[in-house]
Amino acid sequence: MSAISIRNIDHVVLRAADLDRAIRFYCDILGCSEERRVEAIGLVQLRAGSAMIDLFDTKDNPPPDGPGNMDHFAIRLETFDEPAIRAYLSANGIDAEASKSRYGAEGDGPSIYIEDPDGNTVELKGPPY
Repeated sequence: MSAISIRNIDHVVLRAADLDRAIRFYCDILGCSEERRVEAIGLVQLRAGSAMIDLFDTKDNPPPDGPGNMDHFAIRLETFDEPAIRAYLSANGIDAEASKSRYGAEGDGPSIYIEDPDGNTVELKGPPY
């Protein structure tokens, strides 16, 4: 059995050039609801069913060089055995950032950022505390 067992997509983080326009689209057109704001980093988190769509204001936080406007997406894991996950990733040649608590669709919980082969950031998100 692998140290990583996916439960579902937890959230997607998109960069928005016009935050108000993006909020109107996702809330008024698609039916999301605003869950919380983190003004200090220009983040608005929208509830999308059991998952979240996070909008990151590019006016306060310009994207790094490169194509696209997705910051990262998060995969909710069934369990979060950090030593086992780290050993598994290392055995497969994957570097991982230090784990830390981050807010997701189910609240605060542990997470680790990694990159896929194309440089996309993937957050491995554990259950809430």
